[in-house]
Amino acid sequence: MALRTILTQEDPALSKKCRPVTKFDDRLKQLVGDLTDTLLASSGVGLAAPQVGVLRRVTVILDISKEPEEVVVLINPEVIDQRGSDRVPEGCLSAPNVWGYVTRPTWAKIRAQDINGNWFEREGEGTVAQCFCHEVEHLDGHMFTEKVEEFIDPEDMKQE
Repeated sequence: MALRTILTQEDPALSKKCRPVTKFDDRLKQLVGDLTDTLLASSGVGLAAPQVGVLRRVTVILDISKEPEEVVVLINPEVIDQRGSDRVPEGCLSAPNVWGYVTRPTWAKIRAQDINGNWFEREGEGTVAQCFCHEVEHLDGHMFTEKVEEFIDPEDMKQE
């Protein structure tokens, strides 16, 4: 697999709605492998295909609630339920050194397909629920900066 360049918020690809995946083939497996490698090398918790210039509904997240942490592949994902809300600090690999408070659900359920096209549902709390919502927004052409209620000085984030 290969590391891909992560696009930054000025790139027009990040504001486009992604097309659903309809072919579950070797090309998709390559993309998922590249996304996984790029995510793990970046120290992030989620990465969506448009962030590497591919306008398909594919994302990978790092489920940090598992021990060991688990990479979850989400193809054609949709958030189907959410509960609670919390104002949390958020950042994005496509917006380096930009942090802000956003309101996200404290629990979310997602429906998606796996690498073979099988549908499944998965629940997540806290950071995982936040990540589900953040990554699905990428697939719809939105950045977290559109939801920021208050920006945070990057120096303050380094101290946490």
